Amino acid sequence: MKLNPPVVDYRKLRLNNLLAPEFRHVLLLIYWPMYLLTFIILEPLPVSYTIYSPLDDLIPFCEWFVIPYLGWMVALLFMSLYTLAYDIPAFKRFMYNLILTTIIAETCYIIWPNQQLLRVDLASLGRANPLTWVVNIIYTVDSNTNVCPSLHCIGAFAILFAALDIPRFRKPKWVVFFVIFALMICASTVFIKQHSILDFFAALPVVAFGWLTVYLPALLKARKKA
Repeated sequence: MKLNPPVVDYRKLRLNNLLAPEFRHVLLLIYWPMYLLTFIILEPLPVSYTIYSPLDDLIPFCEWFVIPYLGWMVALLFMSLYTLAYDIPAFKRFMYNLILTTIIAETCYIIWPNQQLLRVDLASLGRANPLTWVVNIIYTVDSNTNVCPSLHCIGAFAILFAALDIPRFRKPKWVVFFVIFALMICASTVFIKQHSILDFFAALPVVAFGWLTVYLPALLKARKKA
């Protein structure tokens, strides 16, 4: 994929011109440290509800899904940097959608603190490999609380919507790739037992609200101009 020069020359960015029209969209990146800070604050809060569905018992543990699970982080970083460099309107919509849906999800965690108890005992799994080792690290650094709705699923759809918002990625091969990638991320959350299937379903209305609020108005405006 051939990349053109960025649409904004960020080499000219300084603290004294950060609020200039050319650069003020960069302030949306404050979302990332704020998200991490809120995540850290919410993690130790007492839990009142356990998320479970009988469907969870029908889903086997599969460590291979840790690959798309971690791919979520890479894709979020890629989409943030790509849109920041090459499509400022798409960057703004991507960040607005992330901010809105994250606020909704984290508000749910505050009002309805929840957890899942689906994690497998890796020591008694009967197999050990680099992927189970990575899953064990995830289990260690990321608690089993604040799971419903799933931020992983919300983020997966945010990546998909951002990709569909960029002309370069509207080609059929890219659309297929990003749709499959988003679905694989969502599937990964239940196959490595980081989430209940209910966390995925709970994420869907949040995802829909984000699209209706951020992307639909932009789509209607573009069609009206056309």
